[in-house]
Amino acid sequence: MSKNLRILAAQLNPVVGDIGGNLVLARAAVAEAKRQGADLAVLSEHFMLGYPAEDLVLKPSAVDLSMAAIEALARETAGGPALVIGGPWREDGRLYNAAFFCAEGRILARHDKRELPNYGVFDEKRHYTPGEGPAVVVPFKGVNIGLAICEDIWFDRVPKAVKAAGADLLLVPNASPWRRSIQDERARAFDKWSALDLPYLFVNQMGGQDELVFDGASFATNSTHGQRCGLVGQFETGYAVVEFDPPTKQFVGLGQSCAPDLEGWAAEYRAAMQGLGDYVRKNKFPGVVLGMSGGIDSAITAAIAADALGPEKVWCVMMPSKYTSDHSLEDAKACAVALGCRYDIINIHPGVEALGQMTGPMFAGRKPDITEENIQSRLRAVTLMALSNKFGHMVVTTGNKSEMAVGYATLYGDMCGGYNALKDFYKTEVFELAKWRNENAPPGALAPAGEVIPTRIITKPPSAELREDQKDEDSLPPYPVLDDILRGLVDLEEDIDDILKRGHDPATVRRIEHLVYIAEYKRRQAPPGVKVGGKNFGRDRRYPITNRFRDD
Repeated sequence: MSKNLRILAAQLNPVVGDIGGNLVLARAAVAEAKRQGADLAVLSEHFMLGYPAEDLVLKPSAVDLSMAAIEALARETAGGPALVIGGPWREDGRLYNAAFFCAEGRILARHDKRELPNYGVFDEKRHYTPGEGPAVVVPFKGVNIGLAICEDIWFDRVPKAVKAAGADLLLVPNASPWRRSIQDERARAFDKWSALDLPYLFVNQMGGQDELVFDGASFATNSTHGQRCGLVGQFETGYAVVEFDPPTKQFVGLGQSCAPDLEGWAAEYRAAMQGLGDYVRKNKFPGVVLGMSGGIDSAITAAIAADALGPEKVWCVMMPSKYTSDHSLEDAKACAVALGCRYDIINIHPGVEALGQMTGPMFAGRKPDITEENIQSRLRAVTLMALSNKFGHMVVTTGNKSEMAVGYATLYGDMCGGYNALKDFYKTEVFELAKWRNENAPPGALAPAGEVIPTRIITKPPSAELREDQKDEDSLPPYPVLDDILRGLVDLEEDIDDILKRGHDPATVRRIEHLVYIAEYKRRQAPPGVKVGGKNFGRDRRYPITNRFRDD
């Protein structure tokens, strides 16, 4: 009777550039495979240098050290278990995104990624040469194992070639970023070649890397994506062992304890937690500081930060001016207390008065306008940056996608900071996210459960409180209207006529289009933020700053 092939899927969180640290993680995975009696451990794409390494792969020493680490791991496989791991590889002046099958103390086989993504957030054709030659199939313990890397299985060319070469099983290291539509996208792509009758193991990276979040969600399946069995879970690190039966050429035991995927706001909130949390941890900040205004954006940002890092690492600072309402003071404090975060008040009024005296002679004879409003916002930024410099905390920005789209934010003011957890959430989505957080305990959250955002913060009309009785709708359409227009202009790249067909006012649509274009210079100077939707500002959407086009 043949013995089942035991494979350990290692869903881990490597750090870009930390070759030594990633090597420790890889060795720990191999040790875990040995402890659990597995024959083979599988790690994610480009694991040794981290993904995406961007132009770091153009640094020769970074590639040399990654290659040396993989060769060292290969030597350590003498006596088992075997290892499949990803990393960069340079040969004959060309650079490849490769996966290595290491066993018997050496690299038995190398598969170079064939399908290099070059759209959206990906720039792999800038860095790598596509692989070529015959499909890689490795005979191992009675199973013919094929290799593919991430994008290779979004098309049928590589799976067909591997199957034609006699593979019984396909192993797929991945660094596949999460977005709200990702599971539907994966299903549509992978099921195009499901008729090949080729079982496969999908091992994905987990963790945040700048704007991108990787959800893990590693799985095994004998057939379609819909029949997959989640192995470790989403937004978690860990190990899982699966067994493959050589005679039947099938995984056995799937479906007994599969990890479900998160859906809806639960997934989106958890992605925001992961993105912000890993940005802070991987860049070794001791914590974060943010301006707590009493409004919904700062409240939900504080909640995400406290859930990701722990309340003790989140510092909420209320910076009132003469326009700050009593209810904002009350709500800001109530939210911080509910989350368990440090809360302080620093009044900016003396600074506003001082700047008024400094600029008074130059402004003589001119009425107060947005200049004085922006001074308040920029004084708050100076205050937060002073706290950051003195104590080391990273400033978290709290603006949402609606504001970033139309430039309803102050450059060097409320846009100041190191990271923005809300950057890809429209304002209407921010409200829904806040309601969801009050009613649910996010997986892995470190802050208290329950209503942490006072109801009044969610129900009161949004206001920047930079002048008397100010409301956002003084300057912008109602957010449901604005966000529908923006989704058309930004996410869907719709023409004006397409948006007008939904019943919007023509003058309003054209004004919003104009605001989106002229705010590009602000967005270029905005901090990074987690990608949630199909097109975020930054890696996804690259428009010129100087741009006279209008859809007339």
